[in-house]
Amino acid sequence: MSLTVLFPRWIVPVVPQGTVLEAHALVMDGTAISAILPADVARQRYANAELLELPEHVLLPGLVNLHAHSAMTLLRGVADDLALMDWLNNHIWPAEKQHLSDEFVFDGSLLAMAEMLQGGTTTVNDMYFHHDAVARAGLQAGMRTVVGASILEFPTGYGNNADDYIRKGLAAREHFLGEGLLSFTLAPHAPYTVADDTFKKVVTLAEQLELGIHCHVHETASEVSDSVQQYGERPLARLHRLGVLGPNLIAAHMVHANDEELALLARQGVHVAHNPASNLKLASGIARTAAMLKAGVNVGIGTDGAASNNSLDMLADTRLAALIAKGSSGDPTAVPAPQALEMATLGGARALGMAERIGSLEAGKQADLIAVDLGSLPTLPVFDPISHLVYAAQRNQVSHVWVAGRALVQQHKLLTLNAGQLAAKAHWWQTRISANGQGGK
Repeated sequence: MSLTVLFPRWIVPVVPQGTVLEAHALVMDGTAISAILPADVARQRYANAELLELPEHVLLPGLVNLHAHSAMTLLRGVADDLALMDWLNNHIWPAEKQHLSDEFVFDGSLLAMAEMLQGGTTTVNDMYFHHDAVARAGLQAGMRTVVGASILEFPTGYGNNADDYIRKGLAAREHFLGEGLLSFTLAPHAPYTVADDTFKKVVTLAEQLELGIHCHVHETASEVSDSVQQYGERPLARLHRLGVLGPNLIAAHMVHANDEELALLARQGVHVAHNPASNLKLASGIARTAAMLKAGVNVGIGTDGAASNNSLDMLADTRLAALIAKGSSGDPTAVPAPQALEMATLGGARALGMAERIGSLEAGKQADLIAVDLGSLPTLPVFDPISHLVYAAQRNQVSHVWVAGRALVQQHKLLTLNAGQLAAKAHWWQTRISANGQGGK
């Protein structure tokens, strides 16, 4: 396969944290990064390769969205300005009961993936239903996709009970074994929707099949207080008692955690998916990310679903994560820009067990990378490209996206997905959902 050599103005490899390379080039050989070297040396050594000049751009690892419900993009704006349980019980779950299908999940996931790719996200850790549809969408988009097999105790339009959800999730995983860009997790929805026996089954299966676990944990204060009333212990303590806590667990949200719980997360190697925009919009609270990081907890960033964010903009959420960490802690040095960028890239990769393959720009790793054009007026002058990536750049400045060396976005245009077709599908679903009395106020 031919070599491609990229010549950006800056390269931000993420490791070592805060590093900025100028006058350097990155060489892609097939699916992997084969070298990062001075630009003048690269021009001599690879004169016959395909060369791409990126004169005002910064090259960095693709962003890792550590918690998303991609298909829910079709429910964007259906129910706003509500508390979590009102939002779920009275709006989202009824809408899903009406519309949940393979077609809904496939179309919604494709729409979400187009949005994410154009914003620089190359990996998504998803959690939803109709896992085959999510997987097919990921393959069509060319995006690195982690399919979370949702598990609940009660029936939905997809499954009847916990055993049914598990069976369907494992069948989907078996069907797509060998697809390099696809992997699966077991995704028990939350401690308040999953019973002890089911959590025990999940732990056993995860160990046997070497699967990750993806679960909402400590998202709201009422979740914690209700658990104390029902089980006599907080949700995290219950999960610890059941053997759920460990390096294969991604705990989404973790908004309400005390010092002892942060220490427990660190000891057990649990990863946290921080969802700053969704947490604020649903008034769930502000996660103590600065304290988590200080305690030694690995933290990545997620958008959550577009029904509760309402966008899938990882650059915006990375900025928000840095800012609210400062404001909530009273420390302007909390979560500085290089650390926030690491959370959005390598932090997510670590949580997914992919840090040896993605999350930083290093020779031998997969060529999951993006170029951001900092040459427009809102990001001039450029004294520090990392500062601009976190505090100034917008997602429409992402110009190029590669996953495993394959170009998915070029000069801002999607290469694997048809924007016009996706827009038409979104309008079709809007009409159908509105006709059922949802989506209007």
